[in-house]
Amino acid sequence: MTSNDSPSLEYYDYSDYEFGPAAPTLTPVEVIPPCDPTVDDRLYHTCIAAISLVVVLVLAAFTRRKKLCQGCFKGVPGLLSPVNFLDHTQHKGLAVAVFGVLFCKLCVLVLAQNPLPFTKDFAQEYREYWKILSIFYYPVLYYPLLACGTLHSQVGYVLGSLLSWTHFAVLVWQKVDCPKTPEIYKYYSLLTSLPQIGCLAFLSFQYPLLLFKNSSGTSQTSGSEDLYSSYYKDYVQEILKKKPSKPSSTTAKPKLSARISEALRSYVYTPEEVFRFPLKLAISAVVSFIAVYQVALLLLTFVIPTLQKVRVGVNEDIAFLLAGFNIHLSEDRAEVVKIVSYYMWCVEVCYASSVTLSCLVTLVMLMRSMVLHRSNLKGLYRGDIYSVYNCQRSIRPSRSAIVCWMSFTSYQAALICLGLIIQTLVFFICLMFFVFLIVIPILYGQNLLLFNILGNMWPFWLMLFLAVVLQHVASQFAFLKKDAGTRDLDNRNGLFLLTYMLFPINVLLGVLMGVWRMVITALFNIIHLCRLDISLLNREVESFDPGYRCYAHYLKIEVSQSHPVMKAFCGVLLQSPGPEGSTGQKMQDAEEGIQLVQQDKKQSKLSNSRRARARWLLLFTLVNNPSLVASRKHFQCQSSESFLNGTLNRTTKEASKEPEKSTT
Repeated sequence: MTSNDSPSLEYYDYSDYEFGPAAPTLTPVEVIPPCDPTVDDRLYHTCIAAISLVVVLVLAAFTRRKKLCQGCFKGVPGLLSPVNFLDHTQHKGLAVAVFGVLFCKLCVLVLAQNPLPFTKDFAQEYREYWKILSIFYYPVLYYPLLACGTLHSQVGYVLGSLLSWTHFAVLVWQKVDCPKTPEIYKYYSLLTSLPQIGCLAFLSFQYPLLLFKNSSGTSQTSGSEDLYSSYYKDYVQEILKKKPSKPSSTTAKPKLSARISEALRSYVYTPEEVFRFPLKLAISAVVSFIAVYQVALLLLTFVIPTLQKVRVGVNEDIAFLLAGFNIHLSEDRAEVVKIVSYYMWCVEVCYASSVTLSCLVTLVMLMRSMVLHRSNLKGLYRGDIYSVYNCQRSIRPSRSAIVCWMSFTSYQAALICLGLIIQTLVFFICLMFFVFLIVIPILYGQNLLLFNILGNMWPFWLMLFLAVVLQHVASQFAFLKKDAGTRDLDNRNGLFLLTYMLFPINVLLGVLMGVWRMVITALFNIIHLCRLDISLLNREVESFDPGYRCYAHYLKIEVSQSHPVMKAFCGVLLQSPGPEGSTGQKMQDAEEGIQLVQQDKKQSKLSNSRRARARWLLLFTLVNNPSLVASRKHFQCQSSESFLNGTLNRTTKEASKEPEKSTT
């Protein structure tokens, strides 16, 4: 035994045996005592909660919206003013980092003994209540980190820098003080906090950078400047650009290498300069990658150390235990220990391989989802609704669409976690069957149980194989006739007779086909469970899939509220036209009267064709954007009941005409 100052170690001496590949003969088992960091968690959260409240009050006072909030929120001071952090005018990196921090904290809360830092040694019957309270506490705690970036001012950036550096420094300090903890795995607490440390480090770097840009006058000072961004103009220019005509080669089929490369490119997301993802999709992508890391870390640290301890603890008593189940691996007990240890090592390899394979499959599915997100958004931007939804839908906000927009990122993260766990379990079972029923029996030439079963049934399998081959060969050479480039049935009498004779065998083949269909369907649904952009049901009943339904409604809100062509159009409308003419007039004529005279002259010179073209363009804009109808001067005399979702309500209009018809 060691002294009391160091953690106690227990040694198992199995120096006479070998425990599989690279297995040590002497393995220490370390007992990790509870660790209390220098910065007490309760004191730190008490201080940081008070500081966060003060920061929110300062931000609310700085916005100077107290009168507006009193009218809208019945006297509540401007506490709710800096909440536009999900607006498209905000910095994406700040919102992505804060959502990442919040998700990392949620992953810790699931397994934490003390969900709230203010409560320690509480009764177990109140644990679930404290967890519910902690679910609302941490969003409130990290809310100022988001709100500081919404003001686009030096005050917000200074407060954000102080808060982010405080969170980052204290978290790193605590992990340096206590890198090992007794929960699950000794380094689990340190490893699970790495994404949180990365997000806080990004905030600690980004807020000072924004402060520097703001002080030098290079950053945006108002959210309305989003309409003047060159991104929307570049997007419109890209879609209006004349595409080069492709050579008409309908008969020539692409080569196999070209098709393979095209399929691979469809699963790799490459950024485009003329397309920008919405903020919610950017948050969903980052949170999904963090979810993959957190779930994979939990699966590995929860199982692998336990399997290693079991493998190290195998001794000669395992021979008597196996003999009780009528399993005799060898007469030598030392050899039994060696065999069992080797099998345990194979189980470890299978489990680690299944987790790795699940992570790779999930990441590939996420990359494919990003490609389809961009394709669907572009399709809806240009009005191609049927190709995205397979039916005609109105792209308008609704109650269900708003709820789905709010929960889209959360549902995506939850499905990532659930899908990764199910994939790991299925892949682990498949790898175990493959290794223990195929690989190991072939390598050692023993326990060929599966091959014995298949060998005993070889006449049955041969019959099924020959039946399939016979049908294909007969279909190709006996029942298919080619004449003048066309194909038709031939020898119908033989076709009918062979169909009747092979009916019983095809029933057996149908059973195998049904089993294989269930396997393929289950694997497809398990692999694509983490994706919301496709439905796991048939195209006709995809509305019953809650995940795809959430994604479809989410696209409605994004397209209706952040259409790049609409923003480019609004930006052009808000720009004041400058005076046109010679260079000397542009520099000298600054008086308002001269500018108005020049504008009147230009308007009088407009031809009738240009006026007609302008009116047709106005009509096209209003047809594709009915929400602008209410902004026209001609319709401002209408009452609010005459409009439904920004569109003129024809029912009220027709109802108002009926009395006129009756009077006439």
